[in-house]
Amino acid sequence: MQELQSMEDFKNLKENGTHIFLFSADWCPDCRFLDPFMPEIEKEYSDYTFVHVDRDKFLDLCADLDVYGIPSFVAFRDGKEIGRFVSKDRKTKEEVEKFIESLA
Repeated sequence: MQELQSMEDFKNLKENGTHIFLFSADWCPDCRFLDPFMPEIEKEYSDYTFVHVDRDKFLDLCADLDVYGIPSFVAFRDGKEIGRFVSKDRKTKEEVEKFIESLA
């Protein structure tokens, strides 16, 4: 999974193509719960580019997007938000897949 490096990268990625941003942190156990199955999800949903956003490095971005709980997913297509799965709850593989399948 690609790692977000800067706000400029976020703006460029958000505006061009279809991206799912995963907001998480190293210290978050519910975020680490995703680690075993995310590579499989990335392969299965290759129409999307997945980008990891370290919440601790991008607090302002989290506030701008109203992402206050992690792990959370926010999807964009060519500058437009097409969906979000934002909460502080642990997410199962099935829940993540259902979210991705619901994207317009």
